[in-house]
Amino acid sequence: MANYEIDRYPSGDSPRLGAMTLHPVAESVPRARRWFRKFIAPYNPACSVDDCALMISELVTNAISYGRADDPWVVRVEWFRKGASLRVEVHNPGFPASVRLRRPDADDAHGRGLLLVDSIADSWHRGPSRFGGTVVSFEMADAWPL
Repeated sequence: MANYEIDRYPSGDSPRLGAMTLHPVAESVPRARRWFRKFIAPYNPACSVDDCALMISELVTNAISYGRADDPWVVRVEWFRKGASLRVEVHNPGFPASVRLRRPDADDAHGRGLLLVDSIADSWHRGPSRFGGTVVSFEMADAWPL
């Protein structure tokens, strides 16, 4: 069995609430949902944890599907408190320019992940990751009172 990293106790005064590092395999998608639910629960956010888990599923699936590197690589998921908002980031070694919102036809089997994130999250972003590659993130406003 592969090793996975969970960092649920950030050090110092970091607004980061938790992080996980996942291998780029299909089994990581349900694992990301389970771990997020488990490790966000003590923070008792007012936003829908189920909606967040669904969006994490979509972004981890995309990261696994589109991440590319010559060397072995991982998908990193981190979640932060940013004022009253919850911010979730998904990092992979893909190219930021390849992340785009699609409007798939009804008979298309794929291409709805970012559309779903766009419809549920208060905002989302794509860009270069501080780990190299790409980060796609979303925010849920009013997750906690100020």
